[in-house]
Amino acid sequence: MPTKYFTPDEHKRVREILGALGEAAADIFTRDDYRTLRRLIAGAVADGKLPRDRYGINPVVHNLDTALTLCEMVSADRNMILSIMLYELCQKEIITTDEIARIWDEDVVRLVNGMLKVATLYGSHGVVKTDNFRKLLMTFAEDIRVIIIMIVDRLTLMRAINHHPDEKFVADTAFEANYLYAPLAHRLGLYKIKGELEDMSLKYTARDTYTRIARELNATKVTRDAYIADFIAPLKERIDATGLKYEIKGRTKSIFSIWNKLRRQKVEMKDIYDLFAIRIILDVPLEQEKAECWKIYSIVADMYTPNPARMKDWLSIPKSNGYESLHTTVLGPGEKWVEVQIRTRRMDLIAEKGLAAHWKYKGIKSESNLDSWMNNIRDILETADGPMELMKNFKMDLYSNEVFVFTPKGDLYKLPEGATVLDFAFNIHSKLGCTCVGGRVNGRNRKLNYKLKSGDTVEISTSPQQMPKLDWLNFVVTSKARSKIRQSIKELEHRSAELGKELLMRRFKNRKIEIDEGMLMRTIKRLQFKTVTDFYNAISAENLNINDVIAQYEQTEREFHTDNKEHTSAEEFELRTTDERDQESGDVLIIGDNVKGINYRLARCCNPIYGDDVFGFVSSEGVIKIHRCDCPNAANIRQKYPYRVITTRWSGKAGKQFTTALRIVGQDDIGIVTNISSIINKEKDVTLRDISVSSHFGTFSGHLVLGVSDTSSLENIIRKIRTVKGVKDVQRSN
Repeated sequence: MPTKYFTPDEHKRVREILGALGEAAADIFTRDDYRTLRRLIAGAVADGKLPRDRYGINPVVHNLDTALTLCEMVSADRNMILSIMLYELCQKEIITTDEIARIWDEDVVRLVNGMLKVATLYGSHGVVKTDNFRKLLMTFAEDIRVIIIMIVDRLTLMRAINHHPDEKFVADTAFEANYLYAPLAHRLGLYKIKGELEDMSLKYTARDTYTRIARELNATKVTRDAYIADFIAPLKERIDATGLKYEIKGRTKSIFSIWNKLRRQKVEMKDIYDLFAIRIILDVPLEQEKAECWKIYSIVADMYTPNPARMKDWLSIPKSNGYESLHTTVLGPGEKWVEVQIRTRRMDLIAEKGLAAHWKYKGIKSESNLDSWMNNIRDILETADGPMELMKNFKMDLYSNEVFVFTPKGDLYKLPEGATVLDFAFNIHSKLGCTCVGGRVNGRNRKLNYKLKSGDTVEISTSPQQMPKLDWLNFVVTSKARSKIRQSIKELEHRSAELGKELLMRRFKNRKIEIDEGMLMRTIKRLQFKTVTDFYNAISAENLNINDVIAQYEQTEREFHTDNKEHTSAEEFELRTTDERDQESGDVLIIGDNVKGINYRLARCCNPIYGDDVFGFVSSEGVIKIHRCDCPNAANIRQKYPYRVITTRWSGKAGKQFTTALRIVGQDDIGIVTNISSIINKEKDVTLRDISVSSHFGTFSGHLVLGVSDTSSLENIIRKIRTVKGVKDVQRSN
């Protein structure tokens, strides 16, 4: 590769990585793999197609570093290593997905596409605090290997930015590492990576705290090492007598976990008793693992007094991420509590490298646990309100400890620590949760909010009259229960609102009053209801008398007509704009940049732009969402919630740019993407915001995200793209 592309330090680092990668990936990479990748990368560098990013990070060094870490810390397969080296080449159109499939296979293409989606979501901003977080999780849920690659990619980035001058970039990167990637690493059993991410995150966001803890740990290292040696010495004598092959070592807990204890327990460093743990690793055959681990436990418990409350058996029932081990805390010399972990070499590999290590042991898999977790992600995505609520639920599920409970038939269920009878009901089925009135735990009647313990046998009691309650959210802990409760309450509110509207319309008809939608909206506002749904729910629940509503409606109508007669001459009416008349009448909602005081959003399902035929829909949160009249959801909305639909039109002038998307299909000719981009860049009122392309068997398919001012500029750019040689079809997409 051209040496001028690398700094002297980078050039040295690349040589080191290639040497280490050659050893680490010797069993999975072929000479052809190396030659092809080297040719592609060298060509791209020579052509200037792999520049440093806006933060000065060299993409080749970064991706090589990530590939090496994947090999060393995760036991990644060949396709994962290939995808980290290929996705940026694909993004820069140096190689197509068809070529990747031809040289390697479709599985590599699938991973590359997953990483391209993640790269697109990040764009120029982070994702955790934005609506892109939902899309990111959906991409992760498609293939767990994409999650692993992106965790390691983030670890590589965190290692590289120690002295980066852009403080905001460092802070944002550290925030996402701590709030997204470290919890993901925890859930997948990548504990070493998790610890490093957390430590670096603390280092970048609270350097003084990090430095203080590191300094104190260093100051007590000699004393701590001596204590560990004294603790281990008599144990070694007893274990040696068994004839077992083993390794025994002590490890200090991570700086982040120590900081967490200091913060949570409000104590000083000297008061934390479990700063370190002893790990005993046995080399025994698979069929002897459990018996030998328990044999070692009996030796430890015989020599040092164990604390029964801190005994954790993950041999009998492993964690969902595959973690297996025996943990006990014993009273060591000097009356100090010491944590002891007992496991086999296989278990230790899984503890270090997570679920990926299962791939090395045929017949020992956790696919069912993974599938369950992926399904749980999809449950969270369905009903979380916003990105921060979504992140809160997601992180809570990732970090929770587990309890193990049984059905009367003996079926085992894993739930997060603190889970209640109601959580258990929702875990089995959402219908069971919605109708749950309590349960029998170990033969005794318990309330919905009773917290379950490992070993409990639970039988759920239901009633057809039971309905979800808002206060249930105060005690359930699983994201599945929370999301299903919210969803069910919203559905109940909508049904109640429909009944309320039906009762009101029937009374209007009986009184022979012709209802005017705009006048009714004024009446609802005068009655001080925030949303139309709240208004109809009050009628349905008999908290609002229909006769009082009709009286208020008639009074509003009289006052409106009186005001219009007194203050508006025919000449004045003609001089006012259509927008002003429509907005004042209340029959039509006027939207646009120059219209103030209206809480509305453009619906993401159809991305309306200025000039589209649109309608407004009052959401359950009271926000008006603007949909295109030809939106895929329009028919369903109008049928289910007609009382929440508002006639809407744009104000007289176009304002800002609007986001829209195009789908392009054509022949996979050389330069077709460049030609399309060139046409768009020439248009002053059109901005190319994102582009993703793929090709299959000679057919090109592209997805473009554009910024346009109105429908006229969109139609104009569509006409011009259709003139590009090789383009067969251009359609607006949702």
